[in-house]
Amino acid sequence: MDTTAVFQTINASITVSDKEGRLLYMNDASKAVFGDKVGQSMLPCHQPRSQEIIRQLLEEGGTHAYTIQKGEVRKLIYQTPWYENGEVAGLVELSLVLPEEMPHYVREVKK
Repeated sequence: MDTTAVFQTINASITVSDKEGRLLYMNDASKAVFGDKVGQSMLPCHQPRSQEIIRQLLEEGGTHAYTIQKGEVRKLIYQTPWYENGEVAGLVELSLVLPEEMPHYVREVKK
């Protein structure tokens, strides 16, 4: 299975950076939003507050998740590090369009 082909066909924007914030990969959905920025730093694409969060994620790990709305479109933004040899190697950002009406389920924890 070619995972790159899978990432190109899903209905989500996927952006991957290295430890310095330089973009390594953008699927077509990501390029449609930001333009092809592979090889460039992702930091100038973000506001100063977001730049600090990104730097913190790259240094310490962790996950930053939030929702945004642009016009009528709501999105979930999920930023989390990827690892190499147990060390933070970069950041993955997923951007998912949320349906206007989205159910929420509470599931019991199985013991």
